[in-house]
Amino acid sequence: MKFIIQRDYLLQSVQDVMKAVTSRTTIPILTGIKIVAHEEGVTLTGSDSDISIESFIQKELEGDEIVEIKQRGSIVLQARFFSEIIKKLPTDIVEIEVQTNLQTVIRSGKSEFKLNGLDADEYPHLPQISEEHIFKIPTNLLKGLIRQTVFSVSTSETRPILTGVNWKVENNELICIATDSHRLALRKAEIEAGNTESYNVVIPGKSLNELIKILDDSSDSVDIVITENQVLFKTKHLLFFSRLLEGNYPDTGRLIPNESKTEVVVVTKQFLNAIDRASLLAREGRNNVVKLATMEGGAIEISSITPEIGTVVEEIPSQSIAGEELKISFSAKYMMDALKALEGSEIQISFTGAMRPFVIRPLHDDSILQLILPVRTY
Repeated sequence: MKFIIQRDYLLQSVQDVMKAVTSRTTIPILTGIKIVAHEEGVTLTGSDSDISIESFIQKELEGDEIVEIKQRGSIVLQARFFSEIIKKLPTDIVEIEVQTNLQTVIRSGKSEFKLNGLDADEYPHLPQISEEHIFKIPTNLLKGLIRQTVFSVSTSETRPILTGVNWKVENNELICIATDSHRLALRKAEIEAGNTESYNVVIPGKSLNELIKILDDSSDSVDIVITENQVLFKTKHLLFFSRLLEGNYPDTGRLIPNESKTEVVVVTKQFLNAIDRASLLAREGRNNVVKLATMEGGAIEISSITPEIGTVVEEIPSQSIAGEELKISFSAKYMMDALKALEGSEIQISFTGAMRPFVIRPLHDDSILQLILPVRTY
């Protein structure tokens, strides 16, 4: 194998596939990146057997030559060393050549590295997915859907199914739900699913977090293919495979209250800043709890008490308050995460009592909601 390539394109691809490579793997060859030079260009692959990423660098882009293939072939190189070498090469052009005994020479300017390679035939094959049922989502919408839900997945392995985001597709609508049983995030979107059947799958939160790091902010669509145990996200130059979590996701529909006893509308930014200030004194403790109370005249009081440190009290105006008086306590971190995920300058918070979950939505937008369980404070 021998090819010459522009360093920037190679580095970008290496950094993309590195997101799937881990040093903690039981299959030694997976600590490497597989490189294949073929007629159309160069393909790089990284995998940890849960996530696999394939990045393709085409020979030409808009008339500009990016890769010159001298001899086709393949090799697996140690990911950690290979990525560091490419990062620090002195010139913009890189030549990669596999010699006898899989020894691989990497040249750039006056610099030359020799890395011991592994046989690419021993690298596990990527899942074969038939692409009959595909649906498309614009990249920026997909990134939004993930960002607005994935932070609510559970970080504890006691219930593995909750470490993923539940994706339901039916009637050209995608519903994404994440919960760690203390809070819940839900986001819906219209999609182009053609006449695909309905799906109900759980995608690991870790996979989705890696995916949004790789996707660029474009309005191009991402093709999504869901099978029995894999999901594939496909863009022009990238294939991103993730395994799905096994098991049934809990029915979260029952958690979301239908009616409310107190409705509060506030300016998102003002409310977020007040919660942030109140949490300054609450951060020391494990609980990070702030209190909210409705007051006469349409104001809201946000407060926090940490006995060994001190207290903070702040009053903020609300746009409107309707219903019963209320005093409630909740995690400041959960509230701030939820507010950062919501779009819109004003939000509506619907309470059904001091000990019941409450729902936060942008005003006049039913496509997204955040739900938080209050904290008991005696």
